[in-house]
Amino acid sequence: MIELRHLRTLMALKESGSLAAAAKKRFVTQSALSHQIKELETRINSPVFVRKSKPLSFTQEGARLLNLAEEILPRVMETESVLKKGLESDANLIRVGIECHSCFRWLMPVMEAFRAEFPDSDLDLSSRHLFDSLNALESGELDIVLTSDPVPGHQLAYQHLFDFEVRLAVANEHPLASKPQVLPRDLEGLPIISYPVPLERLDLFRLFLEPAGVTPGVQKTCDLTSVLLQRIACQDGIAALPSWSISEAQGLSLTSVRLGAEGLKRPLFGAYRRGSANSSQLQRYLELVAAEGIARQPR
Repeated sequence: MIELRHLRTLMALKESGSLAAAAKKRFVTQSALSHQIKELETRINSPVFVRKSKPLSFTQEGARLLNLAEEILPRVMETESVLKKGLESDANLIRVGIECHSCFRWLMPVMEAFRAEFPDSDLDLSSRHLFDSLNALESGELDIVLTSDPVPGHQLAYQHLFDFEVRLAVANEHPLASKPQVLPRDLEGLPIISYPVPLERLDLFRLFLEPAGVTPGVQKTCDLTSVLLQRIACQDGIAALPSWSISEAQGLSLTSVRLGAEGLKRPLFGAYRRGSANSSQLQRYLELVAAEGIARQPR
């Protein structure tokens, strides 16, 4: 059985780039780390990274496990912390509303950095207010919302964090893979794979296809980014994803294509209530989010 320690070891290996550095990050000897990796490889009957590769390269199996780690480790960390403090104790809890499914994965380093600076505080990342997050923020159910769509009229402050590009992800064998860019009419009738979000709320539809009067094909939904990317690679459909999601499709036969001549650019804002009691911590969290998001933009 794959254990959480295996996933944490793989994450340390990815972030540090070497066995020695990963062992230091995990506070174990290099020999103990190598033993963990060998144990994992025995359980899945496959290597997880290419030996002596520079820079470090993961196998397809290793990349799938990394996707799994990036999906579940942030939620495990969140649950552990909440349980330690007691489910009814939220005095030092900062509740962050996420309007982007794929944000959970790259926000994990932000959570770790924030907790290192504020060990008495905790973060709760949630998408349960996905379609009503700004109202939940105003009513006090959330403390911060990460959103690309600020709404005028709310008594909230919006801080611009960074801009990112939404790109079309297709299989390498797909006819659109060879195009430098696609136009709305190129996607007429094509099946779309997305997170479980209504079609009219998808950026691809409301900002790219609908203004051009283009109707896509059937919408197929998927909860996990790792599975979504695999379905695209198998030509089950196409998807529009932030660049940070596509860049993590290690080992999969995927290509990303620009949407339109200028690309589909989106902003990310941090929203919070004016005069919040813990404003200094909220501000620091947003600074960490901005730094991580900018660092993940393609060079």
